[in-house]
Amino acid sequence: MRSPAQNIRHGLIGMLSFILVLALWEALVWLLDVRQIMLPAPSVIMREMFSDPVWYAGHAWYTLQATIAGFALSGIIGVGVAMLLVGSRWFESAAYPLIIAMNSVPKVAIAPLFVIWLGTGTAPKIAIAFLIAVFAVIVETVHGLRSVPPDILDMGRVLKGSTLDFFLKVRLPSALPSILTGLKVAISLALVGEIVGEFVSSQRGLGYVILSAQGTFDTPRVFAAMFLLAFMGIILFGLLAWAEKKATPWRRPE
Repeated sequence: MRSPAQNIRHGLIGMLSFILVLALWEALVWLLDVRQIMLPAPSVIMREMFSDPVWYAGHAWYTLQATIAGFALSGIIGVGVAMLLVGSRWFESAAYPLIIAMNSVPKVAIAPLFVIWLGTGTAPKIAIAFLIAVFAVIVETVHGLRSVPPDILDMGRVLKGSTLDFFLKVRLPSALPSILTGLKVAISLALVGEIVGEFVSSQRGLGYVILSAQGTFDTPRVFAAMFLLAFMGIILFGLLAWAEKKATPWRRPE
């Protein structure tokens, strides 16, 4: 288990590497005299971002809300579907090929249909975020539920508990690390799905900011929105990583 000092050192190393990349980026842009429309310097991007922080915060909040909603749906429905896949061979035979086929279809091709079906509000963005994220949750949860050690399964059968008790007290805790891994993947995919939805049809959100800025060749604004998306993704992933450590303390790295 890492000590608090090790955690601080680990965080500082990551922060310093990020600052170093930005410093090199800044230096190369000025030394090579790169045009701003092609690649703005980090200082220009930061100046753009803080030129109207309330405006950027409003669009970021819209994107964050829809992302969390799509992620929550993917977690609830994904775990539920995985439980059915593991618990029923008939359901697995009927549904798994359909799930794989749906995941194989490019979501950009499906996105316009959600706009037709659900309108141009927040609902289609949430639906696309859910659709992109849910497969990761299903796959990891199925893997976790089927990876319970045989000796634990034998012990559960010897104790002769009910099927529900066996699932809640044996299978689910054993699968928890895999479920949380799937959720960590899903949160990033949900953010991607939300941006895809905003690209297709939106008047709000960071995806809309990027698309509208592209139309006017406002490259600093595009990068400002991308920086906010990257920051948002890091925070969301970090929160899930923290939750994973709290929920599965036995898996903490040495």
